[in-house]
Amino acid sequence: MTIARTWGVALNGVNGSLVEVEADLSSQLPEFRLIGLPDKALGEAQLRVRNATANCGMPLPARRLTVNLSPASLPKHGSGFDVAIAVAALATAGGFDVASLASTVHVGELGLDGRLRPVPGVLPAVLAAARAGIRRVVVPYANADEARLIEGVSVLGAISLADVVRAHGMDVPELDLAPVPRTASVVVARPSPELADVVGQREAVEALVAAAAGGHHLLMSGPPGAGKTMLAERLPGILPPLDDAEALQAAALRSLSGEAVDVLSRTPPLEAPHHSASVAALVGGGSRIVRPGAIARASGGVLFLDEAGEFPASVLDALRLPLEKGEITIHRSGFSATFPARFQLVLATNPCPCGSHGVPGGSCTCAPQAIRRYVGRLSGPLVDRVDIRFGLLRVSRVSGPAEEETVSTSTARKRVAEARDRAQRRLAATPWRLNAQVSGAWLRQGPLALPIEVRRPLDTALQRGGLTLRGYDRTLRVAWTLADLGGRDRPVVEDIGRALVLRKGVPA
Repeated sequence: MTIARTWGVALNGVNGSLVEVEADLSSQLPEFRLIGLPDKALGEAQLRVRNATANCGMPLPARRLTVNLSPASLPKHGSGFDVAIAVAALATAGGFDVASLASTVHVGELGLDGRLRPVPGVLPAVLAAARAGIRRVVVPYANADEARLIEGVSVLGAISLADVVRAHGMDVPELDLAPVPRTASVVVARPSPELADVVGQREAVEALVAAAAGGHHLLMSGPPGAGKTMLAERLPGILPPLDDAEALQAAALRSLSGEAVDVLSRTPPLEAPHHSASVAALVGGGSRIVRPGAIARASGGVLFLDEAGEFPASVLDALRLPLEKGEITIHRSGFSATFPARFQLVLATNPCPCGSHGVPGGSCTCAPQAIRRYVGRLSGPLVDRVDIRFGLLRVSRVSGPAEEETVSTSTARKRVAEARDRAQRRLAATPWRLNAQVSGAWLRQGPLALPIEVRRPLDTALQRGGLTLRGYDRTLRVAWTLADLGGRDRPVVEDIGRALVLRKGVPA
């Protein structure tokens, strides 16, 4: 045979597309040409493949070899096509099981000694292969556990190119090579901290439960030591566990980020970038290979921006579009990559740079202009997209064990699950699952629109300019969440009043 075909995967963000790798051997002057819109890293595969095959005792034929990556119009990035290119090139000389080649996806980079080196993004690549109907994949040995997270796919974790060739019917000697270890760090899942550890902030805990129940964004303001970080870190623990699709998506994003993925974590992710993070670190980026940023990695979980007033205004404003669309698209010359961005935003800020402005017993040393500039970092359009806002004061009294009223993580999680279940039953015939996702027009004019007497506090606030129309809709969503937590079929006036209090950020 002179033409051989197999499969690779081109990743575009978290999504993958099958790429047919076809090689043709012709009787012309020796040359190895790679076509099909490869980037620079992929274009260098010619040298890696030629040396790897020779060092494995399987040199390429001394004739013209053309490898095409189809569809040619699809941009292809990185070194993950090396194994597919090498196998297709070797198969042009014959001796391979053609059916085996045509039903297998190959993912991996080749070292010059013929060993397969681990690459990022194996999980989304195998997931794309499974969705396209391919049930057999070859990956580097170090990525095998990650690939096996996809059910219904037979995974070969190959140490060297010789292992891959033998899997396709060729009789080649075994090579005594040690597998290339992965260099990516393994992120150990830590148990969620206990909500009952938060003392003296009962109103803040109730607001946190409401945010979890409805999927609402949250803004906390208060001096250092008031418990803002403690509350934010406990939010993932009271959220419902991720379902199969959400867990796979979270693991795929971690894989694309270069982390080692061995298990599917059901705990919603928590991303907490430092306030010195750049726009690219938050939204994702890269010149040739686009990696997901903190926004994408927080999908299905929580994005926590501590000391939000210290973030550059440009970084904070980059959140506005993802908050509305639920996804982030990064454009580069010749291609674009789209990542999911459905997360709960939690902002925590001090009242001023020193943190003591308006604090009982505190002594603020900040100039008025410095306070205005600090508070102004959180722009009006961004804050208007936050459903729940509340202030925190430092705890002034520690109660004894018999007096303390605390809410445990298990109790809060149960309340959140019951409230979400009530909301999902109500929204079963709609495209939404959470109150925070429901269209404002549907809330105001749909079949469950509230009567005028219940909405009157909201209408008054809108007429007086205390709310924007976006704020009106978001307050309605919070009121529905409060009704779900209270076991009511629809909000009452008290729910509207409480939602307005949470919207305006009255200190707890």
